[in-house]
Amino acid sequence: MPALVLLGAQWGDEGKGKATDLLGGSVDYVVRYQGGNNAGHTVVVGDQKYALHLLPSGILSPGCTPVIGNGVVVDPSVLLSELSGLNERGVDTSKLLISGNAHVITPYNVTVDKVTERFLGKRKIGTTGRGIGPTYADKINRVGIRVQDLYDESILTQKVEAALDVKNQMLTKLYNRRAIAVEQVVEELLGYAGKLRPYVADTVLVLNQALEDDKVVLFEGGQGTLLDIDHGTYPFVTSSNPTAGGACTGAGVGPTKISRVIGILKAYTTRVGAGPFPTELFDADGEALRRIGGERGVTTGRDRRCGWFDAVIARYATRVNGLTDFFLTKLDVLTGWEQIPVCVAYEIDGRRVEELPYSQTDFHHAKPVYENLPGWSEDITGAKSFSDLPKNARNYVKALEEMSGAPISAIGVGPGRDETIEINSFL
Repeated sequence: MPALVLLGAQWGDEGKGKATDLLGGSVDYVVRYQGGNNAGHTVVVGDQKYALHLLPSGILSPGCTPVIGNGVVVDPSVLLSELSGLNERGVDTSKLLISGNAHVITPYNVTVDKVTERFLGKRKIGTTGRGIGPTYADKINRVGIRVQDLYDESILTQKVEAALDVKNQMLTKLYNRRAIAVEQVVEELLGYAGKLRPYVADTVLVLNQALEDDKVVLFEGGQGTLLDIDHGTYPFVTSSNPTAGGACTGAGVGPTKISRVIGILKAYTTRVGAGPFPTELFDADGEALRRIGGERGVTTGRDRRCGWFDAVIARYATRVNGLTDFFLTKLDVLTGWEQIPVCVAYEIDGRRVEELPYSQTDFHHAKPVYENLPGWSEDITGAKSFSDLPKNARNYVKALEEMSGAPISAIGVGPGRDETIEINSFL
């Protein structure tokens, strides 16, 4: 009954897609359990690069069943477009399963997201404008549309009417926008029903039966720990729970069935969107990390903010997720620096703080306390084992492991599927 959770241990964009894809050939199911098409994964297979936004990375692994769980919010047009694009490239997508309880991102959710963010001005959160937050808000307010509602026109119409009763008041009177017609939304959503029907299933039942049959199930989180709605840098967070606990609620699997929790760590730190970022660099080093690392959001297309590795955040991720292992990615990007600073603590109002501050105010004022580690100049992209790495690269990995509180079991030394050093097996 091996169930694994794989999640981001920073602010997302750590390379979860590569890690999931690496395991994809050994697992039977890969499950997205939260988020929507605001999360992106880049997976390189041979000379082919795939940008995935809503689909689980396991869609690229033959024999693996990809699952979109009940905790995900689904934009049908984006999903169908992504499936079509993969089919055109020869990828078999027929095994995909979508939870009938997953919520649907409607056209009015996207509209509300965009106008609200624009209205906030300088106080904006930095959302992707794809309707994710408003869809989760509808879910909590119990006026959401679920995938299963697309197959009952009467229920769908009633739910759209209920949602638009309030939203149209807000759009017309507060934001000076046109009201959205119920009939137009219903017609659009019903148009997706037939195309989605082959994939819709009771995924909670499927996954629990799979675990009872000793199948290997990998739960794939989107975004990262510091973007968690409860445990992240609120309010500059996403609208769901990318942390390990979200796998249970977002897929309908009990916590006693999870045997391993793997955190993905980038060898430095990046962030997309607004919010505090203690190790952010505004100099030539930051620009070099962005350029060498190709730090541009897969989904947003925005340049990522870049900074040195933050061990305080890594320790926090270990704690709130119960991490058993780390997968360290993009170690190769750091090749060429004579000294590599690592944030080992913060200074807040003259005090040294070694754990993530509880207070939002304190975190906003946190200044990094750095320890410099010797760098390396040798090309490491061809390394096949830990011993192949230069001494300083090995020492860097060992230092991060000690600071972060969990063993580093794999290391990414390049973007390709085969450019990975496996120290300990995840299975």
